Formats: sequence, structure tokens, C-alpha cells
Amino acid sequence: IMTIDLKAITRETVASILKMDIANVTFTKADGSERVMKCTLVDEYIPNTDERTSTRAVNESVLPVWDIDKNAWRSFRIDSVKAIQVI
Repeated sequence: IMTIDLKAITRETVASILKMDIANVTFTKADGSERVMKCTLVDEYIPNTDERTSTRAVNESVLPVWDIDKNAWRSFRIDSVKAIQVI
């Protein structure tokens, strides 16, 4: 288990970690509560969905990820991330 302490992490760094592994990402939700989400961007865990090829504009402050437990796309603000624990 590797835990990464995040102070000024970038969207690209978080995405590159999640493209290689499943991780527990701890972040503060919009309502102020804390959430730990088991998520990934590894292709083999993500079913083919229309959302994968979305043509929406990319919001650089938000990262969409596949939530392993909910089996659905979820997203979080990069500046709200408190920790990433690769599992």
C-alpha cells in the first residue's frame, strides 16, 4: 500500500496514478463532507459506455473517474483531494 500526501497535486498526476491502479481517493465533497472513493481509470475495469467518448468540454479542475463500488462514473475536484491510497 502506497499513500500519497497531496498538497499541490495536478489533474494529470492523479489521472496517471488512476490509469495504472485502483486507489482510494479521499476528498471533500461540495457539501463539505468527506468521502473516500475506490476508483480507477484502468480500462479493464470500465465498461464501454457512451460517457467514455463524451464530447463535453473538459473541466481542468474536475476529474471524472470510474467508482468501483458504485459501478458508475463519478468526479471530484482536484483541489478537494486530501489523499490517494493506491490499493
